[in-house]
Amino acid sequence: MIRTIFTATAAMALLAAGQAAAWQKNPDGTTAEEKANTAKLNADQLAKAQAETDAYNARVAANAQQEAAAQSTFLAETSAYEAEKARVAAMSAEERIQWEADVAACKAGDKTRCAHPESKPQ
Repeated sequence: MIRTIFTATAAMALLAAGQAAAWQKNPDGTTAEEKANTAKLNADQLAKAQAETDAYNARVAANAQQEAAAQSTFLAETSAYEAEKARVAAMSAEERIQWEADVAACKAGDKTRCAHPESKPQ
């Protein structure tokens, strides 16, 4: 019985010593519990910062992809516009050459190539 009491007393002393150690101040003035809480807060803050950084990087990548698509569309539309402009200019040049040839032939006496006046509506 005495042995049981001594064992129980020793166990209680060890538990009390463990809890006392948790509240015992370190040389920097903090307790082990404060250090553990600080470490947890730091880990939580790091995880939050990493999530925000990942989200930001995803937005940057999406914006870059969107900008590349817009640039590609712009270049394609600009190229189509320039091609149409060149086609119209070539067609106008051909029509002008034909018109000048018709005027020259008309002045030379080929009445089939002269412009015919439009008939007036009655």
